[in-house]
Amino acid sequence: MTSWRKMTVDSLVALSIAGALTVGISSSAFAQGTRLKGLNSNPVVESETSVNPEDTLPFAWIDGTEFVNQKAFIDSGRRCGTYIDGVEMDAAERDFRQRQEGIDKLNVTGASISVYVHVIRDSAGNGGPTTTMMNDQMNVLNAAYSSWGYNFNVVSTDYTNNTSWYNMGYGSTAETQCKNALRRGTADDLNIYYANIGGGLLGWATFPSAYAGKPLMDGVVILTGSLPGGTAAPYNLGDTATHEIGHWMGLYHTFQGGCNGQGDYVSDTPAEKSAAYGCPTNRDTCRTKSGYDPTTNYMDYTDDSCMFKFTSGQDARMDAQFTSYRFNK
Repeated sequence: MTSWRKMTVDSLVALSIAGALTVGISSSAFAQGTRLKGLNSNPVVESETSVNPEDTLPFAWIDGTEFVNQKAFIDSGRRCGTYIDGVEMDAAERDFRQRQEGIDKLNVTGASISVYVHVIRDSAGNGGPTTTMMNDQMNVLNAAYSSWGYNFNVVSTDYTNNTSWYNMGYGSTAETQCKNALRRGTADDLNIYYANIGGGLLGWATFPSAYAGKPLMDGVVILTGSLPGGTAAPYNLGDTATHEIGHWMGLYHTFQGGCNGQGDYVSDTPAEKSAAYGCPTNRDTCRTKSGYDPTTNYMDYTDDSCMFKFTSGQDARMDAQFTSYRFNK
């Protein structure tokens, strides 16, 4: 059971009610998951209409698919499989506001989160991450979240040999079977599934508001190759898990809704028209809105080496989402 800290924060509920708390290939041949040339060495200034020079470089993914460039990879939807449509999101936000009104200004502001790790391998027992990779992954998560009051502590690790589950896709029967069999704990406990997931995806997650309706489906599914030291470069430093757990804690993508509307429902993440990729600097895709795109934010789609921050507004949303949907549930 996850342990929690609580404090009175008048501004969190006020913000929520007011709606201001807004939610390369290194050789001559294609190498798996890498670009011909790294984006880190020559960051570009990108406007809504400018062309990223790195877009001329082909990009090959670890499932064998070759893309004309990294943008095509991002546009394929493989960076993150987490999805919520507009109708579902509107309903979730209405419910969230109503729940916050009833909390009487008390929000969880930190937690020691119990983590159940499920390692899925093929039927022969191949394909799982090493212990070092898993330990490094938890270190990455704690480095990202600890300054905001959240720590992740592994309470158990189990291993399952099942090829169907090993290759499970988003929303598949295999995913349902796997989670129904393996999920442990309550709403405030995190279940992580490491597998060679299908569809070329890096990972996906469930949102806190979905727990009550489908508790056994709750958790995050992560491509084993995205763990630190994995094969999914430039997404192999562990921040796929950081990103997906951000969803699990109630955050949307920074580019949610583009330049219009409430965006990601977080007031201090500038509006962003589309997902960023590589390591762009001073990217400004919503030129009528203030601020450059939040390309270093964990909830964008940039390379692992280029994302390193959450914002105070995202922290406040995570606190409120946990209070509403996970605390003591």
